[in-house]
Amino acid sequence: MSDKMRPISFEKMVIWILKEFSEQETIFGIHKNKFYRYNNEKKIKLFGDTLATIIGPAAGPNSQLAQNIVVSYLTGSRFIELKTVQILDGEDLPVSKPCILASDECYNVEWSTELTVQGAFDEYIKAWFLLHVLMRELKISQERDFMFNMSVGYDLEGIKSPKIDGFIEGMKNASETKIWKECYNFLTSHIELFTHFTIDDLMHVSPIISPSITLSTLHGCPPQEIERIVNYLIKDKHLHTFIKMNPTLLGEKFVRDTLDEMGYDYIKLNAHHFQNDLKYNDGVAMLKRLIALAKDMDLEVGVKLTNTLPVKVLNEELPGDEMYMSGRSLYPLTITLASLLAKDFAGILRISYSGGADYFNIDKIHETGIAPITFATTILKPGGYERITQLVYKLEDIDSYSLINTKKLEQLAKQALNDVHHLKTFRPAENRLLDLKLPLYDCFIAPCTNGCPVNHQIPEYIALVGEKKYDEAFSIIVKDNASPFITGTICDHQCQYKCSRLDYDQSVEIRNMKKMAVLNAQDGFIEKLKPVNLRSSKKVVVIGAGPAGLSCALFLRRNGLDVTVMEKRDKPYGMVEYLIPNFRISQEAIDKDFELVKRQGVKFLFGCNENYNIESLKNTYDYIILATGAWIPRQIDLIEGKEKAISAISFLEKFKADKENIHLGKQVCIIGGGDVAIDAARCAKRVSGVKGVSIVYRRIKALMPASKEEINLALSDGIVIKELLSPVSIKEGKLACYQMVLGEPDASGRRRPEPTEEKVLMDADTVIVAIGESIDGNILKSNGIDLNGLGFPKINENNETNIANVFVAGDMKKGPATVVKSIADGKLVSKVILNKEGLTHDFYKVNISVNEQLLYERKGILCDPINSETESKRCLSCQKICELCVDVCPNRANIVIQVDEVFNKRHQIIHIDGMCNECGNCGVFCPYEGNPYQNKMTVFWDESDFNTSSNCGFIVINQEIGQCKVRKEDGRVVNYTLGQDDVVSKEMEKIIDTCINYYQYIL
Repeated sequence: MSDKMRPISFEKMVIWILKEFSEQETIFGIHKNKFYRYNNEKKIKLFGDTLATIIGPAAGPNSQLAQNIVVSYLTGSRFIELKTVQILDGEDLPVSKPCILASDECYNVEWSTELTVQGAFDEYIKAWFLLHVLMRELKISQERDFMFNMSVGYDLEGIKSPKIDGFIEGMKNASETKIWKECYNFLTSHIELFTHFTIDDLMHVSPIISPSITLSTLHGCPPQEIERIVNYLIKDKHLHTFIKMNPTLLGEKFVRDTLDEMGYDYIKLNAHHFQNDLKYNDGVAMLKRLIALAKDMDLEVGVKLTNTLPVKVLNEELPGDEMYMSGRSLYPLTITLASLLAKDFAGILRISYSGGADYFNIDKIHETGIAPITFATTILKPGGYERITQLVYKLEDIDSYSLINTKKLEQLAKQALNDVHHLKTFRPAENRLLDLKLPLYDCFIAPCTNGCPVNHQIPEYIALVGEKKYDEAFSIIVKDNASPFITGTICDHQCQYKCSRLDYDQSVEIRNMKKMAVLNAQDGFIEKLKPVNLRSSKKVVVIGAGPAGLSCALFLRRNGLDVTVMEKRDKPYGMVEYLIPNFRISQEAIDKDFELVKRQGVKFLFGCNENYNIESLKNTYDYIILATGAWIPRQIDLIEGKEKAISAISFLEKFKADKENIHLGKQVCIIGGGDVAIDAARCAKRVSGVKGVSIVYRRIKALMPASKEEINLALSDGIVIKELLSPVSIKEGKLACYQMVLGEPDASGRRRPEPTEEKVLMDADTVIVAIGESIDGNILKSNGIDLNGLGFPKINENNETNIANVFVAGDMKKGPATVVKSIADGKLVSKVILNKEGLTHDFYKVNISVNEQLLYERKGILCDPINSETESKRCLSCQKICELCVDVCPNRANIVIQVDEVFNKRHQIIHIDGMCNECGNCGVFCPYEGNPYQNKMTVFWDESDFNTSSNCGFIVINQEIGQCKVRKEDGRVVNYTLGQDDVVSKEMEKIIDTCINYYQYIL
């Protein structure tokens, strides 16, 4: 495929818009319900234009093509900052691909239009006409309520060149340009296409496209050059001018300290930019001269804050050595610079703001008097252009001011450093991708369900909880989960780290929704439970009554097998019962879940000898499941004093049994970084006499394997995390550690800690070791079970050992795991055994009907969790409507089509090659491994693009007879005409037929 965008002709675009709107009630995928109509009498004045709103896309990917500008306008943008043009353009401007990475804070490696300057000009004129047409045709406004702001760079010589000069003059008055006449003439001769747009409206379309300009200069551009350019733009071109300024004005120390304080310490700055860029005092002096000059000519000069921040590419995030940062990490820098400049100019300086503006701060920015406000990163994320509508509504009741309130802006800049929405910790850093390849068809998927070890049907039960149908919700939960109360309380909720809402605001509170169903329905469910009849004479024994063993037991007995559980202790649930403290989980939760298992008809033998014999058990049982957990603490290797340390396992058990009789002294050190270490630290903090508790970890806090939620709870308890320390010895109440530094990443992907010569001494009356647990391999070996090099049993993909019909589950498989992973083992082993017996299982999917219109209304709407009763409304039901790749494509190159036959799901995603420049943004947010622009069914407009591509897809050779050239799923190219049998697959045939017969305008 080609990474070159192929602009759509004006005629084709008009036809496309009218047909799509008539047939789908959408325009470039945006539903009419998202179209913004200004219902307020207040208007905003800027450079002589009257605007309905003061926001819009920043110069960038969302303002480079006519369709991008159309969609921006429809969703509420009225200040359109057009993508920058420069003398270097088209084929002469190589842009590395992918060029955008907006997974959190945003990075890019492109800075101006990839079109030729003439091509860009044509797009802007086409958009100008289309906005006038749509404004009247859709009854959005009686008169023009928007403006265009052109953007040029990067030096005076280039700006004075005939190419850029022609662009500027054409934007000042386009009436004599070829594209203006082409658009005007088409509308004149096809005015019958429209219902409300008239010839009179057309005659009133002004050829003055943009009386204002934003100057974008490269990092390192001398202040003298900037001033010369602005002088030229004011004196010679008579343009209102914004000067784009760089965050480097703040100085390297401030930028570095701010990023570190907010959690972006991994971002590496380029010192030379701070040395060579415009300095703050020089910038202020320059602005004063330019403002005076502009005033004399009845023009305005302001600043555009800010440019992106150049940072180093360290991990091949994007091609090249340097990339440009924007988004929420840029916000505290930009708003601070805005505050400084506003104060120095007593509030009279015109500021065009763009630096991390989004739903959570745009009203605060505007309330200071700043306008206009543009954005890029937020609309490159799921929800896309549809986020704009919510932004606009948030600003409707805010008045515009002639002056900036410097005190209010100064306060906002201070608050930015603590605004949770802009701290790195607000969004979990876990990898969002599922371990699944992106399918060509039927790709709609709920990442939460696939991210959950037991594949909970999460959107389904969340929808039912939202409707207060708790019994139905609980029945879905318990299908896959044998410990719903326990997991509703302490699950590490991996599902929430996959939730699509993380790219909006925060994950849906999935675990809390589960607990709500449990609290309202589990008792009633248990009351009605009766053991099902046995469906087989075969018997199963489970050794170990922890979460894994009990899950195996419940699932197998529920599906008709005879199951006995043998446990060496007096109570079930292993570490949950004996180690996890009561302040984390109640005894009621454990007892209720055990009752759930017992009521299924599982038999229990407690207090059994732990030295089981597999051969003897085989005399009674047909299947044996070993689930005895990992209870042997790993020993720490110290030079001196390791015998003085106690294991976290023994401490936690004593704490839960009788915490009043534990004596630890005043200072306690916990060695480790996992959840057990956190539990030990929080328990130690609650022991009488303990004054201080420290967790000693050899890496940094951000790399601790413990759940982030538990880490935050420990910090709120007053526990101190000591990073980059490696224990050496325990002696005379002191824990000695080597200071570590982080080196290169190890096999786990975490940076390897490397020792220094520096030693650190810590007070430690008690040292508790929590560096992991292992299993008793001797009993396995004595029973003939093969072990791997790590001392764990060798198993196949079904958890079966080298002895037929002997399985393992839970922590004994490969060491400590979470409760939900143990349940997943129980589900897997149960399915395998039932399959061996030829018995069906009841882990079937439940289909809950969802109002798709409501789901579409949620798209693009940001909101933090408010309360549990409304939480279900934040769920996007991605298994029904995903379309993330559609949302985030600036060019609208990924399209949803409705296909009524053949497919499991009615919607299908197709990719339009000619509208794509391979920016890579769709691949960033697609939950699968893959890129929609490469791995989805592709429609080609150009045969050379088809020939050089490897995408499955087609190009129509003769639309009248349905003749196509097709690249099939296996990569073979064939000629195909609609109606032919056995040439292409039924799926591909149906998509081609649908496109030709119902979506002709996309071809």
